[in-house]
Amino acid sequence: MTAGATGAGGKTLPSSAFAPLRQPVFAVLWAATILGNVGTFMRDVASAWLVTDLSGSPAAVAMIQVAGTLPIFLMAIPAGVLSDIVDRRRLLIGVQVMLGLISATLLSLALANRLTVEILVGLTFLGGIGAALMGPAWQAIVPELVPRPELRNAVALNSLGFNIARSIGPALGGVLLVAFGAAATYGADLLSYVVVIAALLWWRRPAGADDALHERFGGAFRAGLRYARASRELHRVLLRAVLFFICASAIWALLPLVARRLLEGGAGFYGLLLGAVGAGAIVGAAVLPRIRARTDADGIMLGATLITAAVSGALAAAPPQWLAVLLLLVLGGAWIAALTTLNGTIQAILPDWVRGRGLAIYLTVFSGASAAGSLLWGLVAEAVGLQATLVAAAAALVVVAFTVRRLELPMGEADLTPSSHWPEPAIAWPVEHDRGPVTVTIEYRIARQNRAGFLAAMSRLASERRRDGAFAWGVSEDAAEPERIVEWFMVESWAEHLRQHARVSRADADIQAEVAQFHAGPHPPVVTHLLGLHSQP
Repeated sequence: MTAGATGAGGKTLPSSAFAPLRQPVFAVLWAATILGNVGTFMRDVASAWLVTDLSGSPAAVAMIQVAGTLPIFLMAIPAGVLSDIVDRRRLLIGVQVMLGLISATLLSLALANRLTVEILVGLTFLGGIGAALMGPAWQAIVPELVPRPELRNAVALNSLGFNIARSIGPALGGVLLVAFGAAATYGADLLSYVVVIAALLWWRRPAGADDALHERFGGAFRAGLRYARASRELHRVLLRAVLFFICASAIWALLPLVARRLLEGGAGFYGLLLGAVGAGAIVGAAVLPRIRARTDADGIMLGATLITAAVSGALAAAPPQWLAVLLLLVLGGAWIAALTTLNGTIQAILPDWVRGRGLAIYLTVFSGASAAGSLLWGLVAEAVGLQATLVAAAAALVVVAFTVRRLELPMGEADLTPSSHWPEPAIAWPVEHDRGPVTVTIEYRIARQNRAGFLAAMSRLASERRRDGAFAWGVSEDAAEPERIVEWFMVESWAEHLRQHARVSRADADIQAEVAQFHAGPHPPVVTHLLGLHSQP
């Protein structure tokens, strides 16, 4: 049953968690992504194990983890800019080719028995760069592959696919490594990239999916930051994400010690706990659409946060191993519910022109908060002990669960498709695209009794202007004629203002129409475009 279907009495029924797989392109790319991630996990397992053979230093082993994750934190935002200014399909193909070459190099060096710790760390770092470049682009194409009502289910399936790969990849990599050696493991990873590249080549992205006005990297970077600064909805999601991930990261950071010290298990039991998380994520993704039909995003986040707190507190009590496995199963369901809710909300509030950059900022916040939280809880555990730390993390999660209730997540129901209702600006002669700054003025006639309502509407319009590209905005009255009020905003170039024309959404158009209702002049508000002049030396 598709999203939005109605049953008896006109009640909306939840769509199936797997409904997006009915879209052939999404299904093929989703399956290819799982296979590619499985290969990546296999590669990382082989590299980490080889380092233990080449060096007994814990620092050397840790460097493999750092080399794989640090580029994602450092490069997510530049990668998001790239995903918005170049063809995303071509970018993804290029990244997959790069990752395939890395695995081919590892394969060749393994066959020649010439791998060293330095080479493994360096190539793992390059692989991390590839992952950083791929993440925002891969998430940004999801709205192109499924209908909007299925977007949240598609996001959930992407999270589910990653958890499937995380459950299968390390185990399969370990089997191949023991049975056939590192070269075979790297070879299997290389084959996975071939499959992903073939799937991307098979996908024919619509020719009109990219903006006609091409953005340069520097300008696109600044436009993304301006949007992030001006979007209050984005601020709320990011703040909720920071608070949740910092507190919830305690379990992930301390789980190896929990398995060894509190639960008296070995490496196999630790793997079983991780597998339970993956299994719980699969179950959680399957039932999440029905949960969404009964509660909103804030209700899901409240439940997921409280469940995570309960699991943290229960693990502190050193339960029997069988109960710990069940607790991690429940944790997996709560974890994917939180991830999907936050990621789906981000997807729903971002217009396509800045989608990659917005997702990159979210990924940066996610990785930064998780890393900072892991460090924080590790230091706390050093000071007060493992069990006390788990209890403290549980208490922090409970506090966060109830204190952020006032900071509601946005509904994400606004129509962000371009309205195309702005007329072409009047110009006497062609204007160079890089000329600027450009000052745009809109002259209104506002009766004195309507001024308060007009200014309230203008405050909402201000955020829209800044999100779409203005670096300065204001509203002024004529000292000689107070009913003459001028709104003005500045953009950095003529090309950026033309992009504003394409960025204005239908939801933005509704705000502008609300402002225009206060205009009392005989003609529509007068719009003027002023181009900056630079004095000659």
